Amino acid sequence: MQTQLLEISTISSKGLLELSYLIGSITFIIGLKMMGNPKSARKGNMLGAVGMAIAVAATLFLYKTEHTTKEGLKMGILFASLLIGTLIGWLTAKRVQMTKMPELVSMFNGMGGACAALIGLTEFEHNLGNKGALSFIMAGLVIGSVSFSGSIIAYLKLNGSMRNPIRLPKYPIINFVLLLALIVFSVWMVSSGCSESTLLYTLFAASLIYGVFFVMPIGGADMPVVISLLNSFTGLAAAFGGFLYDNKVMLTGGILVGSAGTLLTIVMCKAMNRSLLSVLFGSFGESAAQGDQAEVKGSIKDINVSDLAVLMNYSKKVVIVPGYGLAVAQAQHVIHELELLLEERGVEVAYAIHPVAGRMPGHMNVLLAESNVDYGKMIEMEEINPTFDQTDVVLVVGANDVVNPAAKTDPSSPIYGMPILEVDKAKHIIVNKRSMSAGYAGIDNILFYDPKTSMFFGDAKKALTELVAALKSL
Repeated sequence: MQTQLLEISTISSKGLLELSYLIGSITFIIGLKMMGNPKSARKGNMLGAVGMAIAVAATLFLYKTEHTTKEGLKMGILFASLLIGTLIGWLTAKRVQMTKMPELVSMFNGMGGACAALIGLTEFEHNLGNKGALSFIMAGLVIGSVSFSGSIIAYLKLNGSMRNPIRLPKYPIINFVLLLALIVFSVWMVSSGCSESTLLYTLFAASLIYGVFFVMPIGGADMPVVISLLNSFTGLAAAFGGFLYDNKVMLTGGILVGSAGTLLTIVMCKAMNRSLLSVLFGSFGESAAQGDQAEVKGSIKDINVSDLAVLMNYSKKVVIVPGYGLAVAQAQHVIHELELLLEERGVEVAYAIHPVAGRMPGHMNVLLAESNVDYGKMIEMEEINPTFDQTDVVLVVGANDVVNPAAKTDPSSPIYGMPILEVDKAKHIIVNKRSMSAGYAGIDNILFYDPKTSMFFGDAKKALTELVAALKSL
């Protein structure tokens, strides 16, 4: 009788577990769909988080029906680890500044890759002789390890610790050979039924090294593409874990992250005028490390706050180009106040958004949304470029490489061929910077020497606050 009750309980628990996974998968899909609309993005994010919480809770409480004393101890350690990890993640995300958001994304993404790699290390000896399971283990181990170490290097580049790219001689060849060796080694371990843990850890170490080699030579200006690509790697590694465990919610989440990251990578590559193959096989970022940019010569002129206030007050159309400097100065609220003030005076205001402005995809959109800027006023590059010749004033705040005309005119420039915001077509160009220093790509901006350009020097928050005050006094 007890055995029958136990079997019924086990069947019931398994059914509830599968139902929980189904609910989690559905929330992931709906949540991702909702995040495609700025108005519902926050709710979509919360819905996905709830789905993940349901899946985690179901796994903890429903995966097994009996617990020995030893298993109870393991559960206690697991709950303590979950609590500590949750607190660390919540506090970190709560306190992070908008300028540090790209680093946070890189770090969290790296942790996801590390988890996938650890699954491979843990499950290897439990699946010896099962070539199908070993295939998923090896794929998750290699891809997760590359994502982990690559994300750490991306994090260091984003926070300035490794800003300059480092390239070894014949780097593309070295990178390709190492990748090929990882693939061949993994296939051999699966096909031969190798059970040596030493070789497994050798593969793990080699994958970590490849992740470092993959990201280290890439310049900072290309980081948005790298972040989205590494994100797709982590999703793919998680999907292999889902195949291994026959876990539907893990599989669904991994596929969604992997596919979304891949699509975003393609969009970023297009925005940077790079090919996806060049990213995968190591020539990515090479142009930024070769050749000398033509020397920029010319004179600049600056503009004071009073003259700028008058110019903007009597304009019909003003376009604001936000960049990383806006985030550094935490000036998004002031610029929204400037926008509202200009609109009260009958000036049409829009924001020009470059796909790779900032340090990660969508960085500027999130920054402006934080200050309640109407998303409809954030115009993407392809849509706003044809309108610049009808724009009275373009105000560039903290952006640099994404408005540099050298991308169109100077074949020797590292960013040559990259689509840019064509602000040079506007009637008046105002550039707010703290100094004449180069942008993240490390090159001079010939826009500063354009006869139509006036430099508005100063910290963005302080300068824009003074501009708002000057406008109010008119």
